[in-house]
Amino acid sequence: MENKGNISSRLPNVVFVPGGVTPAAISYGSLLNELKDQIKPVVKDLEVYATDKPPSNYGLELEIEGIRRAADNAGFQEFHLVGYSGGGAMSLAFAAKYPDRLRSLALIEPAWIGNEGWTPEDKVDWAELDRVMTLPNEERMSAFTRWHMRPGAEPPKMQLPPGPPPPWMAQRPAGLEAIERAFKAYRLDRERFRLLKHPVYYALGSLSRSFFERNGNTLAGFFPNFRAEVYEGRSHFDPPHRAEPERFAQALHQIWI
Repeated sequence: MENKGNISSRLPNVVFVPGGVTPAAISYGSLLNELKDQIKPVVKDLEVYATDKPPSNYGLELEIEGIRRAADNAGFQEFHLVGYSGGGAMSLAFAAKYPDRLRSLALIEPAWIGNEGWTPEDKVDWAELDRVMTLPNEERMSAFTRWHMRPGAEPPKMQLPPGPPPPWMAQRPAGLEAIERAFKAYRLDRERFRLLKHPVYYALGSLSRSFFERNGNTLAGFFPNFRAEVYEGRSHFDPPHRAEPERFAQALHQIWI
């Protein structure tokens, strides 16, 4: 009979990185409940929220090294990386710098895939997002949510617990601004994506802004082993890993084999 230690040593090592709004434990709670004891997980929050205010030297290098450090501390030499939205962008930056550390990469609508090769549509989208980020805080979140949707699609109602806003909400306006600045300042070498021969999975909601579909099409030209999947009726703030955790977990198992 195999002992539990031997079984545990064969479980996939997985690092989960959330988006720029919801903390990792909340963002991935449903998915982790689905995966249960089938993996060895590290659920990592963003470095931009490690302190009350974004660090003065904040940039994507801090996020990249934060992922590496979290994996090192868990004893993961190689691991599977799952990133959503802003965390998906940071996961791409990690993949470019440390492709040899990854066994697979799963992306849920990464918020950014680099500053080069933009289409005219990309330029319009980013200009509109820049405008949204200048709005007063009380208007910004609603406009930010709608920016991520296809025209005519209704944003999902945000589910917050009753009572006063959770303390982490106060960090989000400054954090999102810092993340957007970090994207603009970082040069992502997408040619290095070709070094990652392991599977890359791209999850896309059918109601999300066409920006994310274009991003997937662009990334498909760089990763040698790339597969995209559309989740009908889902969108950026009703993402597959939260809305359909069983289906998303099955997709992850397929690339973890």
